[in-house]
Amino acid sequence: MTMQDWFTDAKLGVFLHWGVYAVDGVPESWAFFDGVVPRERYLAQLDGFTASAWDPDAWADLFRRAGARYTVLTARHHDGIALWDSAAGGLDVVRHSPAGRDLLAPYARAMREHGLKVGLYYSLSDWNHPDYASVRHPRPPHPELVDSPYVTPPEGREDPEAWARYLAYRDRQVEELMDGYAPDLLWFDGEWERSEEQWAMAALAARIRACSPRTVCNARLLGHGDYATPEQGLPMRAPKPPWELCLTLNDSWGHRPSDRNHKTPGMLVRCFAETVGMGGNLLLGVGPREDGSIPEEAVAPLEGLGAWVRRHAEAVYGTTGGLPPGHHYGPSTLSADRRTLYLVCFDPPAETVSVRGLRTPVRRVSVLGTGTPLGHRVTGGLHEVPGVLWIDAPAPEDLAAHGTVLAVELDGELEMYEGQGRD
Repeated sequence: MTMQDWFTDAKLGVFLHWGVYAVDGVPESWAFFDGVVPRERYLAQLDGFTASAWDPDAWADLFRRAGARYTVLTARHHDGIALWDSAAGGLDVVRHSPAGRDLLAPYARAMREHGLKVGLYYSLSDWNHPDYASVRHPRPPHPELVDSPYVTPPEGREDPEAWARYLAYRDRQVEELMDGYAPDLLWFDGEWERSEEQWAMAALAARIRACSPRTVCNARLLGHGDYATPEQGLPMRAPKPPWELCLTLNDSWGHRPSDRNHKTPGMLVRCFAETVGMGGNLLLGVGPREDGSIPEEAVAPLEGLGAWVRRHAEAVYGTTGGLPPGHHYGPSTLSADRRTLYLVCFDPPAETVSVRGLRTPVRRVSVLGTGTPLGHRVTGGLHEVPGVLWIDAPAPEDLAAHGTVLAVELDGELEMYEGQGRD
């Protein structure tokens, strides 16, 4: 296990899907896999990928304003097109596109200079590599996805030697990422197309640990990752910690101008508060244009989320998940010393905010961001069953856009009652 404190304290990351798919605004890699466009047309986008307006420092500045503490960039997606000049061979934007340069080094430099941890996404699969479709998963979790000429050879025509060559290619590329850019985090994907044994995951994980024992890896490094990463929907029960929800700003990972289903700042605040309230991180997907610029429709939601995070930073960074469901009608977080509970109220309370099952006495309640104290009292309770804590509703001038946070200072560490009461 290599999980680092910075990851669990970071809470918010930005997930950048940047590649040739932004040229025509088609689904990243899946466009040719699913037959949305012919493979030749998909690869022709290489001729239009320029990175001509890219300013990695502007990226980093925006992400810091959004409240992010780490970023993850698609070093190579399932299409196998790398954003660096790989000596292992294959397709890359350095030799095969007008961008003509390594894009990972400027990215890593800018993120680190702005205090952001550096993550790199790497797809284990490569649907354009000649040796990739050489074996078949023995027990595919998604047969409809592996029964493709881009993934699996025709029945009975497996080629173990070709697969060994592919693994050597993959290992060399991962080593190039480790040696060249020293990522704080490696975000793997594509794992469903082979078994853990076929991927030789134990050997790959050992290479990573030997090269950089402090690099965090997600659980798609089958059997050897550090954290779970559910996708595109908040789980109803929190995964075993640590974990991270990856979520797009609209419904697409990459830049797709036709996708106008953008989340508002208020929606992002809710998703974020609910995620950290369950003890997770939010990795928020952004799709840059082919020239490297961030679309305007992505900037406003990021800045809106960032304004909320700045006002409520005390309730975000370095906290743990808060109360279990049923104790408070909304998310909550808990300070590291377990002596301050932060209650998120998405809608303006009409009269009071209540907390059920709180055993620890309350010293003080205030509105985070303004410091205004709020009256509070406990009613009821019998024997081991505590009464209900009632907190006076904040005044209109103390309310925050998209969600107000109340800081409940406790007279000791948090202790909760979760029993069924008297028989």
